[in-house]
Amino acid sequence: MTVKPPWMTPPGVHTARTRRMSAARREELLRQLAGLVLAEGFARLTVDDLASRLQCSKSTLYAVAASKEQLVVLAVRHFFTESAARVSEKVAPITDPSQRIAAYLAGLGAEMRRMSPECYADMVTTQATAEIYARNSLAAAQHVRESIQDGVASGEFRAVNADFVGAAVSLLIDSIQHGELLDRTGLAMGDAYTELGNLVLAALTNHTGAP
Repeated sequence: MTVKPPWMTPPGVHTARTRRMSAARREELLRQLAGLVLAEGFARLTVDDLASRLQCSKSTLYAVAASKEQLVVLAVRHFFTESAARVSEKVAPITDPSQRIAAYLAGLGAEMRRMSPECYADMVTTQATAEIYARNSLAAAQHVRESIQDGVASGEFRAVNADFVGAAVSLLIDSIQHGELLDRTGLAMGDAYTELGNLVLAALTNHTGAP
């Protein structure tokens, strides 16, 4: 029987080498791969380049995923999964809605600062990774909308136009994602998320007393 080489293995089909690789070893490779992709992007890197930089064999990489595209997808997904977990851990103890929004968007900004311009450009121009980014952007917008609703319910935020601000957050995150706001303002992606947090709180916070 003819045995297919690892790079011809269809997605989701595990080879014997895949089954033998420990979970710890796979996680470590993904961590290193994500770090490399974040620092340099991925469009110009070949599997040979990846193996050389990670100091492993190509067959080891093919044991993690069956193609370069799948390796990149795993690396980008790993970054967003780990980033989301870190941000969630930071904001979980915060009950004040305004502080939670500020901490959440600042946390996103700090995570996105880890991504080089080269990686960002590759990510948003590659369909598979752009879809991962889009899903995470939608999740971020939903998190902010929920915090806005909490603030309105507690009386900390103005009820007027709260729904509008929630929808606007989605549009602004989408604009950050696709680079329009970054091009127009010259801000880095991480700084743009911080400024977005400031804008949201300025729009929603109740102000008392005479101007």
